[in-house]
Amino acid sequence: MLRGIVDRMQYEMTILAPSTMKTRIVAPHEREYSVWIGGSILSSLSTFQTMWITKQEYNEFGPSIVHRKYF
Repeated sequence: MLRGIVDRMQYEMTILAPSTMKTRIVAPHEREYSVWIGGSILSSLSTFQTMWITKQEYNEFGPSIVHRKYF
């Protein structure tokens, strides 16, 4: 993702944490796809299906359906 971000985060956390606390930043290589993986998992949950916006709703209200339904 961002070059050097892991080293920078490790440095910042080391400064902020007490000297007795060991810090470690975990940055999996597939983090580039984390949002897609999370979205896939979320959309497969039966409890999340009630929050879907149908094509019919979108066609009727357009993008404003998001505010209408969730805000």
